[in-house]
Amino acid sequence: MYSKNSSLWIWLFAVTMNLMALPAYSETTNVEISPSPEPAVVSTASPAPTADATDLNSAASAINTQPYAPEQAAQPVSSVIATVPVAPIVYTKPYSVGFDKINSGDTAWMLSSTALVLLMTIPGLVLFYAGMVRKRNVLSTALQSFAVCCLVSVIWILIGYTIAFTPGATPFLGGFDRLMLSGLGYIKATSQLTVSHLAPTIPESVFVMFQMTFAIITPALIVGAFAERMRFTAMLLFMTLWSIFVYAPVAHWVWEPSGLFASMGVLDFAGGTVVHINAGAAGLVCAYVLGPRVGYGKVPFIPYNLVYTLVGASLLWVGWFGFNAGSALAADGRAGMAMLVTQIAAAMAALTWILIEWIVKSRITMLGFASGAVAGLVAITPASGFVNVGGALAIGIASGALCYLGATSLKRLLGADDALDVFGIHGVGGLVGAVLTGVFADKAISGLDSNVALQAVAAFSTLAYSAIATLIILKLVNLVVDLRVDAEDEHDGLDLTQHAERIM
Repeated sequence: MYSKNSSLWIWLFAVTMNLMALPAYSETTNVEISPSPEPAVVSTASPAPTADATDLNSAASAINTQPYAPEQAAQPVSSVIATVPVAPIVYTKPYSVGFDKINSGDTAWMLSSTALVLLMTIPGLVLFYAGMVRKRNVLSTALQSFAVCCLVSVIWILIGYTIAFTPGATPFLGGFDRLMLSGLGYIKATSQLTVSHLAPTIPESVFVMFQMTFAIITPALIVGAFAERMRFTAMLLFMTLWSIFVYAPVAHWVWEPSGLFASMGVLDFAGGTVVHINAGAAGLVCAYVLGPRVGYGKVPFIPYNLVYTLVGASLLWVGWFGFNAGSALAADGRAGMAMLVTQIAAAMAALTWILIEWIVKSRITMLGFASGAVAGLVAITPASGFVNVGGALAIGIASGALCYLGATSLKRLLGADDALDVFGIHGVGGLVGAVLTGVFADKAISGLDSNVALQAVAAFSTLAYSAIATLIILKLVNLVVDLRVDAEDEHDGLDLTQHAERIM
């Protein structure tokens, strides 16, 4: 039998043990449960392991089978759960975040970059092209680039963005979740807005606008190939169909992580394939289908004002920093490197072009300087976020030399009246840059592996697709409205015959 004193000691021991257990009880009963963020769609990349019910059960079983230690009595359940590794969610489509998740520095830089890229088309490309055509076609050429800007802005919002930058059922096309920008939001009352999975630190609206400027300038580049002879209404219809069925799918292949080429590991930092090869191939086909201008090769076509062209090239150069450095989608070190190598490649290509010009023709021209600089800007575009200074110099030399040949010897060989050398500079420069990205990509900068053969396959596949699709679209448009103005209207000039305006 126990004495009363023994019972008292047992009672005191029990009370003491309960008091010791209070801290553990407090922690286990006050665990806060946060709502789960929006679930991610499974991506093509291998995700980091995440905790599920099986993991938690395994952890609990492991704890229960361990020899008992006195300190386990006071160990809170929350600390046991915390030992199970939980990886962050990997988002594969646009999603909502709080205002506090937006980086103001990144957003400010991307707003500036968007304005810079828009500057490349209006007024950059407007002046660049308008200065190179004859006086009677200056207004029509300038207006075509301006009209493309307006037209594509609307197309991009209606359908282009969702095809290009949302995951789809296949690697060839995006989905339709963002048709007419459905789902894109900014809600001040709840301090929430949407972001793209490709740019999670800036509002989705800014990402949409930035990518819109690329969608604008790409078809606007094609204008230079058929300058001085395409009917304005036919041009509008062609650009509408081309933006939807050529530009948006190619952008999806290359830039959307689930796209055909992106999932294979093809590198294109800012659009060598999406923009320049795409536009260059389309321009060449347009030149073939429409045929040469009246008098081409027989009479001189005197440019209206090459000062306009030089000013336009200068605006393109400045805007290209938004084009390339902005493609980092953040105000960071990669943006800085992209800006630096862009400047180096453009300058080196311009010097290479005029050196060849001086050797071949014994003179240096303003048009040569402008063309060389643009060639370097084109070629460094796909490589700008991946190469070092040495790579930029090499790409500048290669593009200056090969684009010179593209605009002279290759142009004569192909026999197409590519009026403003869209294929010779953008097509050839894009191919040079895309392939050399595989050669000079620095893994220390990019963090990625490069493959020259893969780069070449993607580049020439895009060239073929753009050429074939462009040919089909032109034939369809020609069934609705004549592609080309008649000979008399062309002789009088498109300014007067298409728009009833002229430069005095």
